[in-house]
Amino acid sequence: MKILVTGAAGFIGFHVSQYLCNRGDEVVGIDNLNDYYEVSLKEARLSQLEPLSNFRFTKLDISDREGMANLFKTEDFDRVVHLAAQAGVRYSIENPHAFADSNLVGFLNILEGCRHAKVEHLVYASSSSVYGANETIPFSENDNVEHPVSLYAASKKANESMAHSYSQLYDLPTTGLRFFTVYGPWGRPDMSPILFARAITDGKPIKVFNCGKHRRDFTYIDDIVEGVVRTLDRVAQPNPDWSGLDPNPASSKAPWRIYNIGNSQPVELLYYIECIEKSLGKTTEKEMLPFQLGDVEHTYADVEALMRDTGYKPNTPIETGVDRFINWFSEYYEFNN
Repeated sequence: MKILVTGAAGFIGFHVSQYLCNRGDEVVGIDNLNDYYEVSLKEARLSQLEPLSNFRFTKLDISDREGMANLFKTEDFDRVVHLAAQAGVRYSIENPHAFADSNLVGFLNILEGCRHAKVEHLVYASSSSVYGANETIPFSENDNVEHPVSLYAASKKANESMAHSYSQLYDLPTTGLRFFTVYGPWGRPDMSPILFARAITDGKPIKVFNCGKHRRDFTYIDDIVEGVVRTLDRVAQPNPDWSGLDPNPASSKAPWRIYNIGNSQPVELLYYIECIEKSLGKTTEKEMLPFQLGDVEHTYADVEALMRDTGYKPNTPIETGVDRFINWFSEYYEFNN
């Protein structure tokens, strides 16, 4: 298949592109290479992909309406994996317009491109952040998600609604994936794993919000990639049992689906930090801070729907995943454990 991967120089996009190329697909990757975090890391990821004969990269911003239209017009993609977005819950509070440009305008350009090019299936990244103020544990795709607590979460919820409208209006199969706290090699430096690992290595204190009591469903990158590819290969279908009298929030009479992808084994943040310290062979001081604006206290994925429809369940233990991450971290940043 010929597959477009947006955000190909990003954390998840890089790994998905690599997986698809290794199994023999033709991958066209795009990314705007913005400086939200160090561009050198994005370029280093691309350097791993560019030697692959079935990978081709184009620098392009998804918010570029004309550029995206031309891309879809000339490339004739079979399927699309949309992973490009402006990330960061806290950054969405500081710089809201960046989220409108990328996560709303950019996503509309993706939908329009898929519609006109008659793409077989669009798989796109949503987020566990959409659960917002919901306190039902574990988070199920059938839960209410009408109360986001950050603009980032609201933009991801909007993506799910926008995708449904295109599935309904144009019979475009779309699948949204709610990722839960992704970590692993080649991760983003603004996320907690690298922030913690750097602080521990340098002997600096770690800022621990909510006194480390909130729980996260940390999900290893390989599990995320497997979930992305399995859903990509299973084109979204209408739910024949769907009823407007009792609407299922995770499916539709249109070819539209939503899945959680998480490890289903949430751990306290303090335990996660302990795993990093153990893998590095060092400890450091923790600065306990109050709950942070825009955050949620717990995340915990119900992945029954993913298991039912794809036969897959993320299964990497946190200790194993952290060890793999630290091995990469130590090599990439030239630190010694």
